[in-house]
Amino acid sequence: MKVTILGSGNGACATAAEWALCGHEVSMFDFESYGDNLSAIRRQGGIHVSGTIEGFGKISYAGSDIKRAIHGSDLILAIGPAYSHEPFANAVKNIIWEHQLYILSPGSNGGALVTKKIFQHCENAKNVVVAETATLPYACRIIKEGTVNVYHKLAGGLYLSAIPSSKTHHVLSVYRQIYPFALPAENVFRTILQNANPVLHPVITVLNAALIERTKGNFRFYEEGVTPAIGRMIEAVDRERIEIGSALGLDIMNDPEISVLQGYLSEADYASGYTNAPGFQGIRAQESLQHRYLDEDVGYGLVFLSELGRTIGTNTKTMDAVITMASVLTEKDYRRDAPRTLESIGFTIEEVQKL
Repeated sequence: MKVTILGSGNGACATAAEWALCGHEVSMFDFESYGDNLSAIRRQGGIHVSGTIEGFGKISYAGSDIKRAIHGSDLILAIGPAYSHEPFANAVKNIIWEHQLYILSPGSNGGALVTKKIFQHCENAKNVVVAETATLPYACRIIKEGTVNVYHKLAGGLYLSAIPSSKTHHVLSVYRQIYPFALPAENVFRTILQNANPVLHPVITVLNAALIERTKGNFRFYEEGVTPAIGRMIEAVDRERIEIGSALGLDIMNDPEISVLQGYLSEADYASGYTNAPGFQGIRAQESLQHRYLDEDVGYGLVFLSELGRTIGTNTKTMDAVITMASVLTEKDYRRDAPRTLESIGFTIEEVQKL
């Protein structure tokens, strides 16, 4: 099968390497401003991967020519932060065809909705099946250009939803070639709400702000960054997420429980679970507060969830407090800017549930 990876960051490289190692013909695209890593991949003809996955994945094309990258591909995987979803969708909207599957991994709070809305305005793209996962299947980091280390690959607990939802099982039949443990989601609200990044990253970052600034991230984010008190804050945010799901008719798993299924945690505990998590060992904190753990996971994550909760009448006071603290710490007004809400995307709750 021909597969195209949109993106060149940590997750994109891990994804490209594994699909290539499993015998698929893989191309990679990213914009020229992010081309350094692609240049290294192009020079060496592929990606070196270490850790949970070992080997050298051959890449047939790595560059910024989108037509060349997706030509003849059966599957297009968009792997990047939330703010990459709209640029990627706009890059392919005039050249993608309905036989090509398009999966965002992960959707990061409405990525599939954003993409579908863009595709709807293009005759060639309006019938493309767009899907998203709730999370990336890997914990991974690029250790040098052209080389990625995979700390952990999920063992289970990975939800996928397609638009239209009637196509979810068809998309799963393709996706399960590499991720046989992937699960069907009822609709994209499941993949939105089962994403734990907005629950974990902002709380740990905000409550370790002084340590991040003082050490420039010279500590282990989960192992040293989570204490019992921080675990209680994570739990409070998680409970609000679960309440939103319940109001939408979804039984959302709490993060420690699904993280055990995924293999990240060995015990379903909000404090010691992360401190002793086998899947998070050795992952360093970020060097600065100006980082996707706040810009993405608050700006696109907690704000989305808070606004969704406000719409359906659930309590999000802890989320709101974290949004406020993150805004003060970074001098950015995440709620004012609100780059992603159902209203800004152009969907109502009822419309999403019917997709």
